[in-house]
Amino acid sequence: MNTRAQIIRNVRRGGTRCPQRAAANPGAVEYPRSAEDCGRYLKSQRGSALIIVLWVAFGLVTLALYFGQSMSFELRGSDNASAALEADQAIQGAARYVTNVLVRVTQPGLIPETNTYSCADMKIGDARAWFIGRNDGQNHGVNAAWGLVDEGSKLNLNVVTIDMLELLPRMTPEIAAAIIDWRDSDENPTDNGAESDWYMRQNPPYYAKNTNYETVGELRLVAGMDLDSLYGEDANLNGILDLNENDSDTSMPFDNRDGRLDPGFMEYFTVYTRIPTIGTNINNQQDVQALVEQFGGAGTKLNLAPPQGGWRSMLEFYMTSGLSLDLMMKIEGYLVCTNATNALVNINTASQEVLACIPGIGIELAPQVIAYRQSNPTQLNTIAWLPQALGWTAQNNTTNIQQVGPWVCGRAFQFSADIAAVGHHGRGYKRVKYVFDVADGFAKVRLREDLTYLGWALGKQVRDSILLASNTR
Repeated sequence: MNTRAQIIRNVRRGGTRCPQRAAANPGAVEYPRSAEDCGRYLKSQRGSALIIVLWVAFGLVTLALYFGQSMSFELRGSDNASAALEADQAIQGAARYVTNVLVRVTQPGLIPETNTYSCADMKIGDARAWFIGRNDGQNHGVNAAWGLVDEGSKLNLNVVTIDMLELLPRMTPEIAAAIIDWRDSDENPTDNGAESDWYMRQNPPYYAKNTNYETVGELRLVAGMDLDSLYGEDANLNGILDLNENDSDTSMPFDNRDGRLDPGFMEYFTVYTRIPTIGTNINNQQDVQALVEQFGGAGTKLNLAPPQGGWRSMLEFYMTSGLSLDLMMKIEGYLVCTNATNALVNINTASQEVLACIPGIGIELAPQVIAYRQSNPTQLNTIAWLPQALGWTAQNNTTNIQQVGPWVCGRAFQFSADIAAVGHHGRGYKRVKYVFDVADGFAKVRLREDLTYLGWALGKQVRDSILLASNTR
């Protein structure tokens, strides 16, 4: 290759082709006019090469950044998926833990005290789990409550009457009648109700079920029912007054911004309650006498002879047998009443709204029951305190006792565990609701429902504590 000095010498000897231009244009004959001209040309060629190199370097850097960013997203996605798997496994572990809690109770039908088992911020590996519960203020919690929920605190959709339904908040005569018509076996609509002829006019058309409800969610299919009626202000069904549930019309759901959570029908209904199949029948005098002597001492004699037709409820049995409150508390979990309805409301856990629906209690006496219950927390595992709370005696309140008795009980045999969990660093949120039934002497799952789609349900305090813990790492 000719150097610059050679090119200059050739130019002085009469000129010669610039080797670089000749290489670029072999068919052209071109001679530089001077050495300076050839030098400028060489510089321009070197500048073009530098620009090309810079563009190539820029492209390579861009590709490196793109793939680096993609790998970062993949890493974050894998980390979130791993956290979600941790949360899912934590929920399954927590569900198994619930079965152990329920079978360890000292007497059948007792509600496990929240101080006897873990129910909040449980460490399960790198995950954390909570049981979303309800407090005795029922449905109006500004702060979260943790623990298992007694399904007996609710009305069973398959036995509740239309008169009881109409006493619930938000209820209308049309919706109450439609709820009854959905489960009855005929096609004759109740007054203001709806049967298949109404449903077949919908788009898409469908028939009335005309048999028992299998889930509370079936209410969505009932005539006149909408999401506002079902959920109320509690959009995520957690019993906590979240920020979006107390901001008027700023965000869904629409609420009245009164600092009080007004739930929908989903809070008041169940389909899982049933009486135990194992126990001593209260109408079997000999067996009841043996049970009384076992817990009350030999020689304990009471009026245990059932009336003609038998006792129709546990409350009626208690009021006429002469049992003391303490003795009834000891034996109640071992007793069964075969004459009772198969879906009773537990007076120890039912909300004021549910108690107001019970015949014989109603709207007038429900606040009195709640007040006594909150003042006497040590008595809340029996039905025996109800007459004392209302001032009833067997002689003067026979009608009230006969009205209330067939609808109430003092023990719990079905529980829901609304379990929410997060994985490491507070990621991978999951929520699953289980319903457990111990009426047959062991815990079995009646329902498993994924509620993750309802969004965050652990309240602001838990969210803030998770964020704080993540920021301090």
